[in-house]
Amino acid sequence: MNLSSKHKVQAAFSTSSMTDVVFLLLIFFMLTSSFITPSGQPVNLPTSKNSTIVLQKVSVTITNKGKFFVNDKEVSLSRLKIVLRNEFAGKEGLVVLHCDKDVPVQDFISVADIATSLEAKVSIATKPN
Repeated sequence: MNLSSKHKVQAAFSTSSMTDVVFLLLIFFMLTSSFITPSGQPVNLPTSKNSTIVLQKVSVTITNKGKFFVNDKEVSLSRLKIVLRNEFAGKEGLVVLHCDKDVPVQDFISVADIATSLEAKVSIATKPN
């Protein structure tokens, strides 16, 4: 009397469908992630009701201690024009200003004036209200 089964259960596990799912999740998270590069310097941004997202080209940060940063590299105000000119290097200039809300208006105007003299567009970073 033969009691053994003709159909044996295999203990193998196929991972091909799991790799497909992981690949699709990776694509989903890459496409839905934010394309904004956050400023590396901690500043207390002012709030605004109408806040739009702008793809940053050059980020200029002014801290409440009066320090200036271009793309997270500290720069003095006197060298800011030279550094911005090198950052643009013949490309369309777009400067996103990350100013602490306690920064004097004159510092903000100085940076905006330098960017405008280089024919760059100036945008102010705010956090939504």
